[in-house]
Amino acid sequence: MAATDGELIMFGSKKNKPRKPSGNFDTLISAKTRVDGHIAFSGGLHVDGTVSGSIIAETGSQGLFRLSEAGEVLGDIVAPHVIINGKVTGDVYALEHLELAEKAAITGNVYYKLVQMAAGASVNGNMVHHLDPASLPHPTIKRLEGPSSDGLADTSGAPAEQEESAEPAGNEGKSENS
Repeated sequence: MAATDGELIMFGSKKNKPRKPSGNFDTLISAKTRVDGHIAFSGGLHVDGTVSGSIIAETGSQGLFRLSEAGEVLGDIVAPHVIINGKVTGDVYALEHLELAEKAAITGNVYYKLVQMAAGASVNGNMVHHLDPASLPHPTIKRLEGPSSDGLADTSGAPAEQEESAEPAGNEGKSENS
């Protein structure tokens, strides 16, 4: 029998091949890469490595963030479309669609409009449904003004830190009390 779309049919059964990535990913953080700091992106971002910092899609973009089974994020994730199959320690703000694959492990709160969750995925925190991105709380990101003497960011909480609000799409200019 002939092969179609990468599948080999032999003796009446289909050979299971890994699923090809869906979506267009402009940026890849490979498995042997560690990023220390916040990431702002538009388009698609695929992470196989480790990110210590928040990941935020540009306001108004249709950003797609995907975390593979080998990936880990130590920080918040804010994007319209989020696919997780790795480990997240932080809050997840899926403004449109959230997919939790079977090896997803989230320690933190999850804010979603539409969720798809496979058996085996785990969330150790609250799952909060929302219909309007403006109804979401604002994640807070700490911006560091300079490196410490050893070249690494100072995370001691010293006065050099300045807090900045990362507002999900649709929250520009709105206060928490409006």
